[in-house]
Amino acid sequence: MSLSRSPSPRPGGGWSSPGLNSPYANVSGRSSPAKSYRESNGGSSVTWESAKAKSDGINGYPSFSTQNNGFFNRHYRTISNSLPHFNLGSDKSYAEKEKLGRGRWMGREGSRMARVRSLVRRVSRNMKLRYLVVIALLAMYFLFYLTPLHYYWRRAKHLGGGKKFVVILAANQGGGVMEWKGPREWAIERDSVRNKKKYTNRWGYDLEIVDMSTKKRYAHEWRESWEKVDTIRNCLRKYPDAEWFWWLDLNTFVMEPSYSLQSHIFNNLAATTYRDINEYNPLNITHPFPAAHLDEEARSPIGDGKASSINLIIPQDCSGFNLGSFFIKRSAWTDRLLDVWWDPVGYEQKHMEWEHKEQDALEFLYINQPWIRPHTAFIQQRKINSFPEGACSENGNDTRIHYNEKERDFVVNMAGCEWGRDCWGEMYNFRELSNYLNRTLWEKFKEDLVAVIWFKITGQKIRI
Repeated sequence: MSLSRSPSPRPGGGWSSPGLNSPYANVSGRSSPAKSYRESNGGSSVTWESAKAKSDGINGYPSFSTQNNGFFNRHYRTISNSLPHFNLGSDKSYAEKEKLGRGRWMGREGSRMARVRSLVRRVSRNMKLRYLVVIALLAMYFLFYLTPLHYYWRRAKHLGGGKKFVVILAANQGGGVMEWKGPREWAIERDSVRNKKKYTNRWGYDLEIVDMSTKKRYAHEWRESWEKVDTIRNCLRKYPDAEWFWWLDLNTFVMEPSYSLQSHIFNNLAATTYRDINEYNPLNITHPFPAAHLDEEARSPIGDGKASSINLIIPQDCSGFNLGSFFIKRSAWTDRLLDVWWDPVGYEQKHMEWEHKEQDALEFLYINQPWIRPHTAFIQQRKINSFPEGACSENGNDTRIHYNEKERDFVVNMAGCEWGRDCWGEMYNFRELSNYLNRTLWEKFKEDLVAVIWFKITGQKIRI
């Protein structure tokens, strides 16, 4: 087999290169030739590889550059190690396109991403599930409680159910008709409306603020304080999806906004209400109705005993029915009751005797109409209509009627405060008490710990 080139005759291999080992490579202008390159290097021969390496600058640095000069040269390795690279498998060749590892991104060993991935791989399956559950719960809390989405979630029919409830607030936003409204009256109305708006927004209920100024319903009369029935009729038409309507007078205040109507009353309606008025009967009404011709349900003291048949829920104070806070349900029975309740014939006959207008009219219907009793239920007054100490105080403080701070009553009604009591003073005191009782953990920490420590150190009271 012939070689393309003859083997090197030199013992160390390689070929002699002109200008590197020729004694005449470095020719000067002198008459005698200078010493050869070989002699200047101590007699050792220079191979092609060593000369090429020297010319390429591998064994040294170029004359125009210094070692570690410049930011990029000094930090090249650090920057390159922090960048991601692609795993090409054991074979780094680009020729084989079927390599499974080719093109897959992965963090370099020792990088932050690689450490995170290694930590995740070491976590057990149970711990991953626990972390996932915690993250999901936190996400749901932020989503449904710290964003406006919680309002729509609580309004949904199959979730919160707030769309089934309408709060009707009696107000007089247009000013008085029989008398002028002063600054105190405006302040009471402002606080009461703000309180109801805050409560309904929290639980997804609808709020209907009605103007209770005196209106001339008929050509020959002024029906003052007879707007309840007419307003409820209008709300039944305005909110067709609502089931329960909660009437509240202006002088009421929701003390515990954390109580929803569902959890406080309607989730267990049979236990929170009673049908037999004999349990608390300040009017001494004979019950059940004494008539032999009535059916068994009408003669029963509790009707049919089913919570689904309750259409009217009212509390009783020391003098009888109280309509400052009551519930009425959408039903055919309710339409019939409102027709009879608003009948001008009954009003014309008894309007001089009925001092409390619609309230006395309802008592009259309950006493004389047996079809009303099976669908009427009563509720403990402190459940939805607690009184302050000044109301119904002829016999002293009554635990069934008056507000109890320790038991955190739901609603307080400053009934009759316009007759010798300070309505604005009572409203202000109950508002401040409600704010104090419903403080957040952060507010309790500031007021009960930080402010107390500051007072002991400096002797000065501060409000943080």
